[in-house]
Amino acid sequence: MTSNVPEPIDPRQLRVSDSERETVAEQLRVAAGDGRLDLDELEDRITAVYSAKTYAELEPITRDLPAGTAARGAASAPAPAPTTRGRWRVGLKPGRTKTVVVMSGSGSKGKWVVPKRYRAFAWMGGIELDLRDADFEDMEVTIKASTWMGGIGIIVPEGLNVHVHGFGFMGAYSGTPGGEADPTAPTVHIRGFAFMGAVDVKRKPQKAPKELHDDRRELSS
Repeated sequence: MTSNVPEPIDPRQLRVSDSERETVAEQLRVAAGDGRLDLDELEDRITAVYSAKTYAELEPITRDLPAGTAARGAASAPAPAPTTRGRWRVGLKPGRTKTVVVMSGSGSKGKWVVPKRYRAFAWMGGIELDLRDADFEDMEVTIKASTWMGGIGIIVPEGLNVHVHGFGFMGAYSGTPGGEADPTAPTVHIRGFAFMGAVDVKRKPQKAPKELHDDRRELSS
């Protein structure tokens, strides 16, 4: 007598998500920064990460690397009430906390909220982040901007307090843009790496009213 009960699926054959691939790619970046991987190894493993479809394919890529420390049981602090400091609005809830592109493009501009922790990763693609009309979740935020054979452009307004801490592997990572910081402005830390690509941080004047109207109309369409 045959049974109709399906055979259990091996958990290692389940499909991995984009966020899980991104977590492994970040572990590889840290390992390369610590000197555990050379550039050829980093390139090979990053390629394997974004080609992996299952846990069985993803797990061996970091088998010989120390596991990162995960936050456990940390209670979330209540969100601060929105406030206005000079021309800066702080304490708003962000719509998304990351942008990942693979051989494509994406961006955030116009009226959007920069989260306290934001991750941007471009794999053979491009990302543009325009902070000139943005609001902020917190007075101190961190943007982790990294690219592999791609490009990320970050535009910051005059007065915003910006510190760039990134580095490049056969690529270019912008330095901190010049300009005097507004003492009431939030602080933005930009970290990450550029492998055979570029992360460019530029300071530009605030947008004219017509530009803001066009951006908002584009976001609402």
